[in-house]
Amino acid sequence: MSWQPVFLGTDVPAPKGAYSPAVRAGDFIYVSGQVPRDAISGEIVGDDVRSQTRQVLRNVERTLAAAGATLTDIVSVTAYLSSSDLWTDFNDEYKSIMSPPYPARTALGCDLRGILVEITVVAYKPLPG
Repeated sequence: MSWQPVFLGTDVPAPKGAYSPAVRAGDFIYVSGQVPRDAISGEIVGDDVRSQTRQVLRNVERTLAAAGATLTDIVSVTAYLSSSDLWTDFNDEYKSIMSPPYPARTALGCDLRGILVEITVVAYKPLPG
């Protein structure tokens, strides 16, 4: 296999769907869509886009850490918002967590079934050696 799944550890329940939380393909890490769900309890965290964005980015950070990477290794972000009207608050919270130079990013509105934001990322972290 030319890519490997990334596992989050025994304290985090396995995904209910048919997907890996992330995969490493060479020097790239592809993180599946992260939602504002606490990884341990399974509860949705936050009732506004700012607090949900914080939780989603915590989940992204945790997933990247399992693959040996950090938020600063992200090269591309796709953010899904339940309404394009949430863009300003989402962007303000995103800027408070992410550091320049910012990765490439796409944000779009879509139906998210009860949450306000979902984010998927691609990170570049060369393998050691």
